[in-house]
Amino acid sequence: MSAPAPTRKPRPVAAVRFGDILAAERIKIITLPAAWFAMAVASGAGTLLGIIAATDAVRIAGPGGPIPVARLGTLLLAPAYAFVSIAVFAAGSEYRGGQLRVSLAAAPDRNRLFAAKLTVSATLSLVASIPAVLPGYVLQHSAAVHAWERGAFVGFLALIAAYLLLSLIGHGFAVIAKSAITPLAVLFIAPFLISPALRSILPQVVRFLPHEAALSLLKLPVDPATALGPRAGLLVLAAWAAASVAAAWTVFVRAES
Repeated sequence: MSAPAPTRKPRPVAAVRFGDILAAERIKIITLPAAWFAMAVASGAGTLLGIIAATDAVRIAGPGGPIPVARLGTLLLAPAYAFVSIAVFAAGSEYRGGQLRVSLAAAPDRNRLFAAKLTVSATLSLVASIPAVLPGYVLQHSAAVHAWERGAFVGFLALIAAYLLLSLIGHGFAVIAKSAITPLAVLFIAPFLISPALRSILPQVVRFLPHEAALSLLKLPVDPATALGPRAGLLVLAAWAAASVAAAWTVFVRAES
């Protein structure tokens, strides 16, 4: 009587590698129609504002007379809030229709999943910010760029930093809110409604808000009372980004679903 054939143990399913999660997150973002729309709006608006600022063809009425567009920091930074939509939609859109549960089923380690999401969001935001801001910046500062002035290069890097850090703030906010709509509403409303309303009564508070810190980084403060130095503006904006990401990481890891 022959002995029964030994049963074979099933092969373990290969663990999902961190690189696989990165690739999946990259594909998810670059296939989002909202991301491409936000990129087009940011680039188009930035280019148009660069042309207007360079030609000085349009001036805005102000208390001391017409103000050149090149000095209107809030207006020049407005395309950044369309650009931030890329990171916000990437982080917040997965909470609709149970998409996040699918991601967690494939990569149940929440720390690894969040790290991958953050890495891809930050990397794509950094890479995409260059074509988003370059045309408008070159058009606005064409003389300085053509002369290879150091200040023009530093100003360009500052603008890239502002776009990236604001995107990280938006990414974290979207994870905390588990939505893309709420963060976008707050990020759009705060610079244009909340900050102006509080600027005259709480300037020492307003100067440390993300929008004002970004304007100080770009040397375009709205009011001297709310101005910080460029380095201080960078540090404050980076602190907001770090706090937003840290809070989002904590919420993401501790969430039940």
